[in-house]
Amino acid sequence: MIGAVDVIGPVTAAVHGNGNVPVTVIGTVDDRTRPVTGAVDTALMLSFQKLDVYQRSIDFLVLTYQVRHRMPKGHADLADQLRRSAQSIPQNIAEGAGRTTRADKAKHYTIARGSAMESAARLDVMRVDELIDPEHYTRGTELLERVVAMLTKLIDP
Repeated sequence: MIGAVDVIGPVTAAVHGNGNVPVTVIGTVDDRTRPVTGAVDTALMLSFQKLDVYQRSIDFLVLTYQVRHRMPKGHADLADQLRRSAQSIPQNIAEGAGRTTRADKAKHYTIARGSAMESAARLDVMRVDELIDPEHYTRGTELLERVVAMLTKLIDP
């Protein structure tokens, strides 16, 4: 099932699945081939909010808040680093989606991808330091793997 369609530029569009399917980047878009949005109620959402990659990055951000609130005192520096890298992902996806040139979009999607990788490293450190439970670690890495895969396709279709 197609959840949303985002026209990235004059020659590409991204089709977003229902959360279980990675983004698929498809080819030429013109008035004849311009996609029609699916049944998802996105009337009150900005275009970037409809992107599956953006929604999964928000899911990861929510997870990081849960993890941070469970951390023992004395680890504020690591919690703050995780917060900043996790917040950077959806912010750069939104900024990239708002850009008009392919190069500008790719620049911000690349920054978001780097922040996702940084967040994964923070989760690894927390796992080694036994500051995160296995369920949150697994869910966090699964979300980040999906985000990185989708961003990679958006950066270099």
